[in-house]
Amino acid sequence: MRRPSVLVVDFGGQYAHLIARALRGLGVFAALASASWGVEGVEAEARGLDVRGVVLSGGPASVWEASHDDIAEWALGLGVPVLGICYGHQLLAKILGGRVDRAPRGEFGPTVVEVLEEDVILRGLPRRLRVWMSHNDAVLEAPPGARVLAVSPGSPVAAFEYRREGLPPVHGVQWHPEVAHSEGGLSLLRNWAEQTGLLGTWRPGDVIGELVEYVRSRVGDGRAVAAVSGGVDSTVAAVIAKKALGDRLTPIFIDHGLHPEGEVERALGLLRASGLDPLVVDASDEFLEALRGVSDPEEKRRIVGRVYAEVLHREARRLGAGYLVQGTIYPDVIESGARPGADVIKTHHNVGGLPRDLGLVVVEPLRWLYKDEVRVIAGRLGLPQGLLEKQPVPGPGLAVRIEGEVTREKLAIARRADAIVREVIESRGLHRGLWQYFAVLTASRATGVKGDRRSYGYVVAVRVVESREAMTANPARLPWEVLEEIAARITGEIPAVTRVVYDITPKPPATIEWE
Repeated sequence: MRRPSVLVVDFGGQYAHLIARALRGLGVFAALASASWGVEGVEAEARGLDVRGVVLSGGPASVWEASHDDIAEWALGLGVPVLGICYGHQLLAKILGGRVDRAPRGEFGPTVVEVLEEDVILRGLPRRLRVWMSHNDAVLEAPPGARVLAVSPGSPVAAFEYRREGLPPVHGVQWHPEVAHSEGGLSLLRNWAEQTGLLGTWRPGDVIGELVEYVRSRVGDGRAVAAVSGGVDSTVAAVIAKKALGDRLTPIFIDHGLHPEGEVERALGLLRASGLDPLVVDASDEFLEALRGVSDPEEKRRIVGRVYAEVLHREARRLGAGYLVQGTIYPDVIESGARPGADVIKTHHNVGGLPRDLGLVVVEPLRWLYKDEVRVIAGRLGLPQGLLEKQPVPGPGLAVRIEGEVTREKLAIARRADAIVREVIESRGLHRGLWQYFAVLTASRATGVKGDRRSYGYVVAVRVVESREAMTANPARLPWEVLEEIAARITGEIPAVTRVVYDITPKPPATIEWE
């Protein structure tokens, strides 16, 4: 089935995924395509969808340096509503005959925009908007026949509308409506999306039957294993597959020995409460041996992915299964660079970490979904509330929360520190508003004083973030007394730790996990 969609073309900006996520929040299914694939790659992506609108995102390049005219021309040739944002705005203006050059002054961060005309996309917005800008170039003259809708000190054409006879109009805006800092941004996107006819048509909770049928059609009469961790993504994927395959599905929980304290028991409890009875495989010695002497974080991820795949393949062959169901979601795909042209931010063990010669056909029913959409499906399936509220644990576990080589000693320290963070936050009821909260054992050492004597030990970093879909995240502003309690307990209960620091870096530029 070709899903009615808006295609967001990513020109390398920071916020393309936020555009897609904002549109989905409006009930419009949105998919991403990278301009780095070239026009042929973007067209190929579009052929798998029923494209009802195109958004050309922002990006760091100048329209005079990058060669993306063909992508803009392709988008205009579809005869659907087209919206350009930042770089996309400038690109459309250039293609349609406007003038793009160095801005009278660069605009970065909060900027006031004057709305001149209340066009379709600016309907209902104030005449003065405080928005988020990030540009050096600007549209200095609108395309012939276009209407200038808004201006700012550095953008003589901050927004325009270009009418086409018998076709939906083309719009461009210099600012970023997709970021929370832009006043009226969501209203602008809603106004534009109304033209596609897709508002309110995307409801993730309504696609369960479609996902079940997808798994059934992929596996046919074969047998499958499902890699389950006890997290919401893999559990939902396995429950969907169970509905499709019945007894021809075997969920497998691999204990790699890298789990946080109590995680194995928690995970198995949630899996069983979800109607799954997983086969438990203890492969901890195998993983720790493979990680011996390895310090590079990407190499650790690759090793965990390789050994995980080997164990899965071994068990699948023993069970006579030829298919692997896993809970890959959209952020995993984007961050792992699994699509042509995408940059590898970090290798997820269940995407880029899987070897090409896995020997199993991979089935990923949740591949196009964001985390909060998966949670909606979990609720519709009637899965335990504890699963919906459970914070994500990275596939490689503590291997990516321990800087440097993973050893049994470091694992013990990281487990206890992580458990203290969880205990303090959960005992105060703060966990319900948080995305993730955990401890990281850094490779740094620091001098301390314990029992009136000099001590030289590890530095533990505490990471606590708020997020909706894991593509962006902000550090949580925890009460000072909570941080003090965490630091006092970690340094007091773990002799090898002398210092605790709190990570206040958002994503981007950081990732949520430490490594």
